[in-house]
Amino acid sequence: MTGPGSEGRTQSLNDAEEVSAGAISVLRRGLIATPELKSGLGVVVIMGLLIALGRLAIPVLIERALSQGMTVIDPGGPGSDSVIDVDIGLVVRLSLVALALIIFSAAGTLVVQRRLVTQAERGIASLRQQAFAKVHALSIADHNETRRGVLVARVTSDAESLARFAQWGLYAWSIHPTVIIGTFTVMVFYSWQIAAVVALSFAPVVPVLKWLQRQQLDAYDKYRTTVGDMLSGFSEAVMGAAVVRAYGAESRTRDRLRSAIHDRYRARMRANSYMAAVFVVGDVFGALAFSMALILGVHFRDAWGLTSSELVACLFLIVLLNGPVAELGEVLDQTQTAVAGWRKILSLLDHQTDVLDPVSGLEIPPGAVEVEVSGVGFSYRGSSPVLTGVDVSIAGGTSVAIVGETGSGKSTFANLLCRLADPSVGEVRLNGIDLRQADADSRHRSVRMVSQDGFLFDSTIRENVRFGRAGASDDEVKAAFDRLELGWWLDKLVNGLDTEVGERGDNLSVGERQLVALARAALADPGLLILDEATSAVDPETDQALTTAIRNLAQGRTLVSIAHRLATAEAADLILVFDQGELVERGPHSELVSARGVYQELHQAWIGNTRRTA
Repeated sequence: MTGPGSEGRTQSLNDAEEVSAGAISVLRRGLIATPELKSGLGVVVIMGLLIALGRLAIPVLIERALSQGMTVIDPGGPGSDSVIDVDIGLVVRLSLVALALIIFSAAGTLVVQRRLVTQAERGIASLRQQAFAKVHALSIADHNETRRGVLVARVTSDAESLARFAQWGLYAWSIHPTVIIGTFTVMVFYSWQIAAVVALSFAPVVPVLKWLQRQQLDAYDKYRTTVGDMLSGFSEAVMGAAVVRAYGAESRTRDRLRSAIHDRYRARMRANSYMAAVFVVGDVFGALAFSMALILGVHFRDAWGLTSSELVACLFLIVLLNGPVAELGEVLDQTQTAVAGWRKILSLLDHQTDVLDPVSGLEIPPGAVEVEVSGVGFSYRGSSPVLTGVDVSIAGGTSVAIVGETGSGKSTFANLLCRLADPSVGEVRLNGIDLRQADADSRHRSVRMVSQDGFLFDSTIRENVRFGRAGASDDEVKAAFDRLELGWWLDKLVNGLDTEVGERGDNLSVGERQLVALARAALADPGLLILDEATSAVDPETDQALTTAIRNLAQGRTLVSIAHRLATAEAADLILVFDQGELVERGPHSELVSARGVYQELHQAWIGNTRRTA
């Protein structure tokens, strides 16, 4: 349920358009959230500097080999040719030093890369865990307002883009600046004129790349948004496959998916166009710098006091410079992608959590839970109230049925009892403890909810029931079925507890999923059980099994049922009738059915519907 006031908040989680946050601030905030990426970064930087210095030494060794290892001897006689005297020993020694530096650089690169990959995987694993924890901490309003695919994208594709940057981008940023600065420093030592020519040739790169960087950042931010939209569309289409086929909506569904795919494609192509432009910029200005240095160096060699070996060294330095400048495009591309993904993950992590557990909460006493609801009102972030002025006391061990038309506030009231959200006003107390002050673990032990669809995880019946209490033995799991008189159903399954339920329990019928969900609740043994009854029709045998299981499960605890069936309301000790967000009637069935109020009208409608479908 969402209201008009939720629109602004929906934008922040669905799209995370935090474009105002610069790349540096995102990186700074990201490193705080992922300290694993900083671990050992100093060692990486030092190794990067040594690797860069090793690369810079190669042109210097070439210049030494040419200038000192090869000497031109003029015989002095007319018409005689010059002779080149080669100091082969010096050339060999310099070559061996160059080889050693190359091996060192290669080994250092391997060590740095392995370290970065290790730290990156640790950091991304930590970030994913934080994101998952945050998703589970979001309130029902956030989950109602946010598309599932968006949340999936935060911990999958967005995290992967960050991992790729951490594995290569950080390494490039630690080495390339050193290579660029060092190259110009050595070049100035040989010829400041050549260095000036190269600097002027590359000067336009800075403003051009800065403009491209801003465009890339915006393009990749929009691209990550379209990825989330596409994943959301795919998730919805897969989960609703049965409805799509039943209503012959394949064509419309394909059109929606095709539109989401094309939006993602266009966003990616726009981002790629800027990436390609960055590569072109590096190549063009690199070729310009090399050509200008060669032409002017040869022409003004004597005027600038350049020797042939120094000019060759400068040309090698320009070639060395072209590598980092050309790779700068890929590095920037990865950086923009990572920043866009990181921004969206941080937007999720920084999203305000409505339900905060106390650091040192109060323990809810064990046993059947007494519920006290005082002046409770609730609205979804500024929308019109969903609940207003709800006051009710429920004694421990009472069986309660909540009834009302769709949208009357029944499910919201149930969600407040298990603290999937906090009241906008008023208090909900269990055994005298305000839920806001209750310890989270104690609350989880005391309150359990069985959802309408009996959600099951893609595992065995055993593992699904063990979600009620971790570490329970097979005997304890079977005992939970026996307490609900469901042992016969478990025994008729070929694989028993080892039966695979399939994704979302699709290998079982709706009623069978509810049986497993009730056994899970029985194993948890809560003091307050909240049950959202399944509305789908089940066969008579399963219906009788559900009725018996619920009756047994209610013994010794407080049971609150969102009643979709007349039998549930009639059997309850207390019926709460909601209408347009207000608790309008309360009492047992016999009293309410003769009061000629909202419940009596609902009761008559139920009877009429039962007769029509009989």
